[in-house]
Amino acid sequence: MTNAKDLPLRQLLQFRNAWVAWLIFFVVLGVTVLLWQVSIHLVDERTEARFRTQSLQLKTAIEERLLNYEQVLAGSAGLFSVAGDVSRDEWRVYVDKVDIDRYYPGIQGIGYVKRIGVRQMADHISSVRKEGVYNYLVSPLGTGPYYYPMVYLEPGTDRNHRALGYDAFSDPVHRRAMELARDEAKPTVTAKVVLIQEEVAEDQASFLMYYPVYQGGTVPELRNERRMMLAGFVFSAFRMNNLIDGIVGLISPFLDVRIYDNGAVSRENLMYGSNLGSLDNDFSFQMSQTLNAGGREWLLQTRSTPAFDFLASDPRPPIVLGSGIVISVLLFLFVLALIRSRLMAQISAGRYRAITEGAASVTLVLDRAGQASYASPSSDEILGFDPGEIASLNLETLVHVDDWSKLQQGFEGAIGAPGQQQPVIRARVRDSEGRWRDMDCTFTAMLSVPGVNGVVLSLRDLTQLKAAQTELHRLAFYDPLTGLPNRQLFRDRLNHAVRRCRRSGEPAALMFLDLDGFKRINDTLGHDAGDELLRQVAEWLEGCVREEDSVARLGGDEFVVLLSRVGESEAAGKVAETILHRLCQRVRLSEHEVGITVSIGITMIPQDSEDPGTLMKYADLAMYRAKEMGRNTYQFFTPAMNIQAARRLLQQEELAAALEGDRFVLHYQPKLDLVSERVIGVEAFLRWHHPEKGLVSAQQFIGLAEETGLILQLGELALRQACIQVQALERAGFESLKMAINLSVRQLTDAGFLDMIRQVITETGVSPERLELEMPAELLNEDPRVLRELLTALHDLGVCLILDDFGTGSCSLVSLQQLPLDVVKIDHRFIRDIPYNVSATDVASAVIALARKLHLTVVAEGVETPQQLAFLKSAGCAQCQGNLFSYPLDEDALIGFLIRQYEKPLMS
Repeated sequence: MTNAKDLPLRQLLQFRNAWVAWLIFFVVLGVTVLLWQVSIHLVDERTEARFRTQSLQLKTAIEERLLNYEQVLAGSAGLFSVAGDVSRDEWRVYVDKVDIDRYYPGIQGIGYVKRIGVRQMADHISSVRKEGVYNYLVSPLGTGPYYYPMVYLEPGTDRNHRALGYDAFSDPVHRRAMELARDEAKPTVTAKVVLIQEEVAEDQASFLMYYPVYQGGTVPELRNERRMMLAGFVFSAFRMNNLIDGIVGLISPFLDVRIYDNGAVSRENLMYGSNLGSLDNDFSFQMSQTLNAGGREWLLQTRSTPAFDFLASDPRPPIVLGSGIVISVLLFLFVLALIRSRLMAQISAGRYRAITEGAASVTLVLDRAGQASYASPSSDEILGFDPGEIASLNLETLVHVDDWSKLQQGFEGAIGAPGQQQPVIRARVRDSEGRWRDMDCTFTAMLSVPGVNGVVLSLRDLTQLKAAQTELHRLAFYDPLTGLPNRQLFRDRLNHAVRRCRRSGEPAALMFLDLDGFKRINDTLGHDAGDELLRQVAEWLEGCVREEDSVARLGGDEFVVLLSRVGESEAAGKVAETILHRLCQRVRLSEHEVGITVSIGITMIPQDSEDPGTLMKYADLAMYRAKEMGRNTYQFFTPAMNIQAARRLLQQEELAAALEGDRFVLHYQPKLDLVSERVIGVEAFLRWHHPEKGLVSAQQFIGLAEETGLILQLGELALRQACIQVQALERAGFESLKMAINLSVRQLTDAGFLDMIRQVITETGVSPERLELEMPAELLNEDPRVLRELLTALHDLGVCLILDDFGTGSCSLVSLQQLPLDVVKIDHRFIRDIPYNVSATDVASAVIALARKLHLTVVAEGVETPQQLAFLKSAGCAQCQGNLFSYPLDEDALIGFLIRQYEKPLMS
């Protein structure tokens, strides 16, 4: 009998076992939620309908009350029409009979405003005082010609007596309503006001309703006649709280009600607020309606309150939800019980399959004769045999002949030790396609176990494990891009080669290779093109060496070649020449043809060293020597290279210390205009005050600065000093001189170059128009798009852009046309042989003519003889500089030179 513990509740609730129960549960639960939402919607609709009904009833009640008040005023105006002139006592009797406290709540009083002319004012005041209003005065007094004081106002309370004599027409709010009533002959309502008879603490919103009274008791037809025949106004004063509270309390006591004058929601226009506290915070429904009262437009805004929602609540939605959840749970438990019964019935059969099946192993059940009676379904996936075919196959034909005897011994050992798993046996088993698979085999005798009745043979496939191990080995020791050995594997091979050379004395050679110009190709054509080039180079290198030699990629564009056996250095040189010849060709990458070359450094083993690390260092030094020799060549390591490297390291340290110690200064060489023969600017040259060598020119340390990256700090230092010197020249009276500063490609292509330029200009306060930036011609080999963006940004700053060394190297005329250049400077190599070398003269003339055709100013440098100067003037060169005029000068000497130059002409 199966124990209940065989099926834990967590396993029973898993989706794959109880999906039907879960499906029924969620379907019924979904129907419950749907019905719950429908019931909520029905309750909400009923509540909303109740809310809208109360809101509409409230509007109707307010409109009816205002209409009744208009009728009261119309009746009061009719009293004047019938009686002509009405005395104060008659007016009091009339208002008492109206009984406004009982029938017209909200009205503070009914009064009469009489139109009084300026000349009638004294008689008017006297007559009113005779009627018993002893302190009666008309206020405020204006300029006339008519006043409209409140003459009657009943009931005659103390508050109402305060309003007597008040000229409402003097208030713009009252005046607009009175004029509209006069012109239209109908009752009008004022905007929001505070009644004159209110106490300070009772300044609630109020309004007045005016009704015109005309002389003769009839309404004139024309507007002008109405204005002339106006006798006065009957009016009523209303306090909004007294007027509206009774209506709201009767019709919608649990709604939050607010009324805004002029149809606009604002604090200033608020006429009435029930102040239930939910209008701006918590409400379920809202409604806005428009009331038209006496020519004014009121906005009636109603919203539900929590009290309204509570009274309108309905218990049916929670009942529907609770009942549905209970039904869903009961159905779920019922179906779950049925599923548990079915699963318990399948456990016994599932146990046997769990024993015999596995994703990475094949399970066979063998009888006592060793014949297979059962094969797990995984045999099809792993070996390619259908489980039903295994019984008809001879196992001996599937097992490698060298391993069959070990399996027989394991089978016999399992029969002799029932129930005990035998040691693992490694054997090769052939699959349906004839391939041998390495497998771990274990035997377990289960002859007396019901449902098994045999010896269980488990075969675990090791093929995927071996493939994974092979792949891990490849990733650990081989470059994923080229497939060549990586640094780690190559170092092992180099160690092995060094030990072999030490034992046998037979030499070997180590080559260090670096592609020339690879960074430019990678930056210009993209990394995909660079990767394709590296794969092609790896293939070519493998074709240049023997099978016993090793080619590896260290990273980037660096490769190494280990020649395991070479007779002498000449043999290694021949291999290097073969590599140079093979790699020196043009390759098509990304629809572009590019040419590549390689620089090779060679060190011999064991002559140069027997330490692998030292050998790598020596080969690297030799490779750098090959680059210094012009690239596309090879160099053998010599001890002098090591000394030179140490000296170079010392120079790097000295250069860094000099930069930190502020040992750099600028010297300035004047530049002259050949037309005016005057100095128009200077070029700044960086000099190093060396403690031992004295003043060192830039040519001796700029290359080292570029390699170490110190050129960025040196460049900023030179630019900052040059800008400060420009300011000093201005203070000395040389306001028009320009300052030229030399820049390197490394500086210009740095990501922070533009920000550095802007910062230095801002901090020194120099005018950008006074600066000239000299850029080397090899800058044109950079990415055209990036270069155009850089030069455009510099040009927008206002600085002058000069292309230095014009005519040397490869220079695209298209680039010269598209880039915002201002000046080109002819390299001194074209000047030095003039006029004795006809070829040099022709080339210089052509370069000057070409620059002028491109509308570029031409500057010649290195002018040292009068003959060179005469030729440049005749060829159309605009500016020049050189030792003929002045050597580079320090700050003090420059000022003296400029003073002398401006005192008398420098050239005749």
